[in-house]
Amino acid sequence: MTRTFTGRHMLMLTVSFFGVIIAVNMVMATFAARTFGGTIVDNSYVASQQYNHWLDEAHAQQALGWQLTAERDGDHAVVMLPSVPDARIDATAIHPLGRLPDMNLHFQPIAPGRYRSIEALPAGRWRLELRVRQGDREGRFIDEVPA
Repeated sequence: MTRTFTGRHMLMLTVSFFGVIIAVNMVMATFAARTFGGTIVDNSYVASQQYNHWLDEAHAQQALGWQLTAERDGDHAVVMLPSVPDARIDATAIHPLGRLPDMNLHFQPIAPGRYRSIEALPAGRWRLELRVRQGDREGRFIDEVPA
């Protein structure tokens, strides 16, 4: 026995089709809203006014020839290996997705050319905004520490 395709069947198919699309969109929008880490700059016009100054600072820092390497030790502390002798290092650790609050890190020398953070980072990936000073010279770096 063959059943006929009626208007009621078409209505159920249409409602089901759009129901699935709406449900998937709602799930994706929820994931996007929960994982958004925020803005890079609050006002792009004001940031654009600083652009040439930032470029000048970057060229001056590049002329110093400083290099910096970050790694994590077994205790979840950050170990820095700068190419700068007698450096003072401070950092802000930022969770890439903004799920955890920013952390300020302070470093102390543990060996010549090696510095270790006093504070330990929670597990996960972190972006480090580093400030290295030697006398009156200063360099700023951004690095990532893997999980």
